[in-house]
Amino acid sequence: MADSNAKRPTTGELIDSFGRKHSNLRISVTDRCNIRCFYCMPNENVAFKPRSAILTFEELERVTRVAAGLGVDRLRITGGEPLVRANLADLVHRLASIDGIRDVAMTTNAILLADHAVELKRAGLGRINISLDGMSEATFEQVTRRKGLQRVLDGIAAAQEAGFDKIRLNAVSIREVTEHEIIPLAQYALEHNLELRFIEFMPLDAEESWQSKSVMSGAEVRAEIEKQFGPLVSAERPDPSQPAMDYGFAKGGGSIGFINPVSEPFCESCNRLRLTAEGQVRNCLFSTTEWDARDVLRNGGTDEELAKLITDCVAAKKTGHGIDQPDFVRPDRAMYQIGG
Repeated sequence: MADSNAKRPTTGELIDSFGRKHSNLRISVTDRCNIRCFYCMPNENVAFKPRSAILTFEELERVTRVAAGLGVDRLRITGGEPLVRANLADLVHRLASIDGIRDVAMTTNAILLADHAVELKRAGLGRINISLDGMSEATFEQVTRRKGLQRVLDGIAAAQEAGFDKIRLNAVSIREVTEHEIIPLAQYALEHNLELRFIEFMPLDAEESWQSKSVMSGAEVRAEIEKQFGPLVSAERPDPSQPAMDYGFAKGGGSIGFINPVSEPFCESCNRLRLTAEGQVRNCLFSTTEWDARDVLRNGGTDEELAKLITDCVAAKKTGHGIDQPDFVRPDRAMYQIGG
């Protein structure tokens, strides 16, 4: 599967043929979700993987332990919606206890977060990213095709009350859909001292309705925010591999970041791998190739074989995702099937 001419990682490190060191693993725990955001999932008749196909907590822990031995030290739990998976706090505790893992985060739509915030904090979850594309119920329903905005806001409040001090809101910028929500979202982040990141609309929607004209660039969003709040102040970038360029409000309070995979690809600093809910390892969100860890796990494979699978995956990583190239081929999986 891998290019035989690619450089092999050194022991204990995952370095691809372009010199990028991989230390961040995104783990999808389910492809199921309790809302239907159009940029991620179909509205109806979704074909979810059967429970038997989804990796068990023991299998997820094993893959993570092997990855940690190769230098992975940061994890993000994703879905689908991770909180629809029963006993998720147990998995968080298992993963946070692995030697070498220094950070466990989660991306959630927060519909169920109020019910689980305390137990997740106790289990060792360090950070939470919450998907929120607008502050009005009308926009929320237009994007998610379900009701539930107040439950999301309640989830955010519950997470703050539980002691999470690293809560980030992720908002997808879509022309003529969410652009009127830019200022209300920024105002909410400012008032509640939250991080807010605007993400450009990417071609990973299940219904394949994405068009480049629907992409509202990070530069456009920033310009709208500065019209209302004045110039944003550039913030330090403690992690050079982070996809966002961060800024602060001049008068203090929350922070604003921009993730621009379409207009300003950041592939040269990417340090991420992905594990899908059914055990496929991917070296890029837009990869068209996967490496089958579940086959190794369920057919007597050794940890050494798992390690080789992961290193082979990293060795085959391309220089970039290619969204901005004329020969771009979108993956045959939507976001909910890959892991957000």
